[in-house]
Amino acid sequence: MRKAIEEYKMIEENDKIGVCLSGGKDSITMLYAFKALQRFYPKKFDFIAISINPGFDFFDINLLQKICDDLSVPLFIENSNAKEIVFDIRKEKNPCSLCANLRRGVINSIAIREKCNKIAIGHNQDDVLETFLLNLFYTRKY
Repeated sequence: MRKAIEEYKMIEENDKIGVCLSGGKDSITMLYAFKALQRFYPKKFDFIAISINPGFDFFDINLLQKICDDLSVPLFIENSNAKEIVFDIRKEKNPCSLCANLRRGVINSIAIREKCNKIAIGHNQDDVLETFLLNLFYTRKY
């Protein structure tokens, strides 16, 4: 992580980064990594955790809050009506793309409101390829 951050100049002095926290292994690991990096990185930066509640019944903030409390990282959770829009109103057969766009809009709004100049998302190229293949096989849309 540090090598990529330095090579691509991802963190500059006094950055404030919004770390997107979904509750999955990628985002939780990234949050811990940012906290560890912050302790010794030569450029001083701050970060917050941002999470979106898309409106699913199973969304549970307790784990996210505990992790952030343990790390002393401020957590900002925004409620969204993405589930309603994607499934109830639009009745999308391929919901991932629209849901991702709605989440990104909410994330950007929180980042602006909290004066973050960067966001970090715990996804990688495998996630992009997996989504592409799922869309290809299940929706037949190219």
